Amino acid sequence: MAQPITVSMEGTLLNWLKNVGEAVKSGDVIAEVEADKATVEIEASSDGVIVEQSAKPGDELKEGAVIGSIGAQGESAAAPAAPAPTSNGAAKKADVPQAEAAAPAAQAESSAQEADEDGSLPNGVKATPVARNLAEEKGVDLSRVKGTGPGGRIVKSDVENFKPEDMPAAPIKAASAGGGIPVATFGAFPEGPDVEAVELTKLRARIATRMTESKQQIPHFYVTTEIDVEKLLALRQQLNATVGEDGVKVTINDLVVKAAALTLRQFPNLNSHFYGDKIAHHKRINIGIAVSLPNGGLMNVVAHDADKTALGTLAATNKAKIARAREGKVKPDDIQGSTFTVSNLGTFDVDHFIAIVNPPEAGILAIGSAKKVPVVKDDGTLGVGNRMKVTISVDHRVSDGAEGAAFMQAFKQLIEDPMRLLL
Repeated sequence: MAQPITVSMEGTLLNWLKNVGEAVKSGDVIAEVEADKATVEIEASSDGVIVEQSAKPGDELKEGAVIGSIGAQGESAAAPAAPAPTSNGAAKKADVPQAEAAAPAAQAESSAQEADEDGSLPNGVKATPVARNLAEEKGVDLSRVKGTGPGGRIVKSDVENFKPEDMPAAPIKAASAGGGIPVATFGAFPEGPDVEAVELTKLRARIATRMTESKQQIPHFYVTTEIDVEKLLALRQQLNATVGEDGVKVTINDLVVKAAALTLRQFPNLNSHFYGDKIAHHKRINIGIAVSLPNGGLMNVVAHDADKTALGTLAATNKAKIARAREGKVKPDDIQGSTFTVSNLGTFDVDHFIAIVNPPEAGILAIGSAKKVPVVKDDGTLGVGNRMKVTISVDHRVSDGAEGAAFMQAFKQLIEDPMRLLL
């Protein structure tokens, strides 16, 4: 039976790299989708032949959309789990079963509500996807709408019936730029020969939206510590001395990612995501690694199961994912599934900084540069040591200062006794 080809993120279909009737193997790149952050490569999930392409370049795709099918030579297309959208984002009527098209609006709303029951609560607000789309169209702030659905969930009728005067004014009054990005109101856009208007890229717009939401809605607290990295630098030198010219060298960031993952084993509450009325504790430890891009902006690639992965394998995998991110072509697995993030500005001669939590995660580590500084030794004499400042930013809705401080203490102990990273 033919297998559907689906996409795991929203975006625009750029092109097909394989044609109908062309043989493919599992893992072959068969299409490319332009997402918010990069061009994402879509891989074949099985061996076979492309038997259908139900989406064309330019189509706007929703997460989970079926864009084609893979089967045996001469096999008919698989029945799509969800219709692929047309170039204007609407579903093709020919792909929708007649019975489904005739379903009452109430059933559609109910189905949409069920689709939102996976624990995903964007912005910490319980609302059905239909209600969210309608609120975006009407410019309604869902945080000010009272939900009448099950468990207080906001449904379509709540948005339709919402009147701003029925609720108190929002604590933060903001205008909205293109793409729904909240911005402070500083007057009209300046005109004249001394000003150049630069349109936001999709990536910059996405960063603006998520970071504004994070700082407005997440009560951050910060804990900073200074760490002796003398032994860590020596270990890295020893490890890389055994690697040939063609081998992958271990970076300081690889060691930091490993240490963060092992520390999270002791603090599972910080390896969690906040969803309004629930906190999801993740059993896998997947560390997001902030990567600066050549043309500006950031992207997080993900070191999956970083606590369990051997250091050499982790270094090789991280290097490949970071390279793909900077080339602008990533695989879905490269950027999905992070449970905690590390942001390292050590290569920029940065003494210390704090990072913004990447929602719905509960924490992020900000890594400064390792520097030679004057230190007081145990015997009271003055000497020179290598020190690095690290700051954790934590969502105060999930954790408290004592836990953040204990995490940093355990992380510091690992970095200062780095042989434990190899166990």
